[in-house]
Amino acid sequence: MNGPQTMSHEDRMILAHEMADRLHDTYRERLLAIGLYGSLSRGTDGPYSDIEMFCVLRRSEEKVRFSHEWSAGPWKAEVNVVSEDVLHSEAYDIEGEWSLTHGPYHHAKALYDPENFFVALRQTAQSPDASAYQEAVEGILVGEMMEFAGKLRNIAHHGPRTYLPYLTMQFAQYGAMLIGLHHRKLYSTGAMVLSEAVSLPDRPAGYDAVAELVMSGNLADSEQLIAVCETFWHGLHVWAAEHGYAIHSEERIPF
Repeated sequence: MNGPQTMSHEDRMILAHEMADRLHDTYRERLLAIGLYGSLSRGTDGPYSDIEMFCVLRRSEEKVRFSHEWSAGPWKAEVNVVSEDVLHSEAYDIEGEWSLTHGPYHHAKALYDPENFFVALRQTAQSPDASAYQEAVEGILVGEMMEFAGKLRNIAHHGPRTYLPYLTMQFAQYGAMLIGLHHRKLYSTGAMVLSEAVSLPDRPAGYDAVAELVMSGNLADSEQLIAVCETFWHGLHVWAAEHGYAIHSEERIPF
């Protein structure tokens, strides 16, 4: 069968409970919790959505982190088998794509959780202080946006302009990550990142124009792409200065 094929939310939940029963049989005494994440956990799954699940094992000397990921033809599933200490550590870490990657730690739906593990996981995910978010923002500004700006100017100077549509998409995507981190906003799904980012307040000048080009698919005019990305890069400098985010080091070589 050339999957994925349509499936109702109810049938998908039946499959999820069957998987949970199998995980009980497989991990027995070491099993701590089982929970859904992604669209199924939020009740927003569509007819072609997959099943994503945490299987949490009790802490031991061996740190566990691996996945079972498979397709049964008409549907696909992923079960992340992970020890509780590893999952808490991941939930606490604030990295550049936090707004897109950390929803599961905040919104897991328990299928088996006698000790309220997922409540504790949510508390861990909410506990980092402001400095962690600032460090992540500055990491994107220097690690991604500064590099993108250099690529943009190289392309404007000598090409190849065939790379510009993809580079503009990167400006839009990582700009959304900056805005999400700044507001500590978790995006609902990858498909909604740009539309949700432009709905947030206090956006860097020029971001909306980049995002709108990407969302519309209007990426053919190379001069326009260069202009809007340069405008956004300038807007990022102003925005960063207003909010105390550092792009440039005061030292020529800071080590």
